[in-house]
Amino acid sequence: MQDPRTVLITGASSGIGEALALTYAEPGRHLLLTGRDRARLDLVAERCRSAGAEAVAATIDVTERERLAQWLVEIDASRPIDLLIANAGISGGTSGAGESEEQTRKIFAVNQEGVLNTVLPLLDPMRRRRRGQIAIMSSLAAFRGFPGAPAYCASKAAVRVWGEALRGALAPDGIRVSVICPGFVRSRMTAVNPFPMPFLMDADKAARIIRRGLERNRARIAFPFPTYFGAWLAGALPPLLTDRLLGLLPRKPAMERGGGNQGC
Repeated sequence: MQDPRTVLITGASSGIGEALALTYAEPGRHLLLTGRDRARLDLVAERCRSAGAEAVAATIDVTERERLAQWLVEIDASRPIDLLIANAGISGGTSGAGESEEQTRKIFAVNQEGVLNTVLPLLDPMRRRRRGQIAIMSSLAAFRGFPGAPAYCASKAAVRVWGEALRGALAPDGIRVSVICPGFVRSRMTAVNPFPMPFLMDADKAARIIRRGLERNRARIAFPFPTYFGAWLAGALPPLLTDRLLGLLPRKPAMERGGGNQGC
């Protein structure tokens, strides 16, 4: 969509979510921002208002299905949402010790269920209007399961495939769907990684790439290309050739991070 007037961004308090909010902050645009950290979210909203946009900040966790659905439906009824960016996400590594059940379930709850909770309440209103755009934040980690982050890779793979399928399913209704697959982006999520991150990118640059891709209605917005190609190749090759190599990769520290930060 070239010029969405009302834009919803979940996980907008930091990382790519914050950068996207600031990228879309322009006079005449209405931003609906959600996040879990009230102080950071309010600061982002205020910066958006300083850039000339209207901004509403709501402290809602995407795992709160009923509360989020009620808020989305009420907001959309008063000001139809043109562009929905389901961005909120968390990560948690293993440090080689494996993932706990609690960590695994939490990652799936936010990264997978959180996307469903954000998108599904707005499908019927968009269908009735026969217009709208949905952007689902996945990751380049969605192309191959990495031993250091099993739940993260799997949750991002699930929403990637779901989004790609939705694109075809919703096209007859006039709804555009894009899946976003970033590589390593500077954020609170990647700040804890003690290993080299190839082609590490600033969040504001990533946000500009995403915005251009959405304006062109690209099905898959994956970047940077060298990392994208490597991730795609790792997923395309048989495990016999990749398992040993992937087993040598450094592991992310075993901790959970806050929502709204995206990285490979």
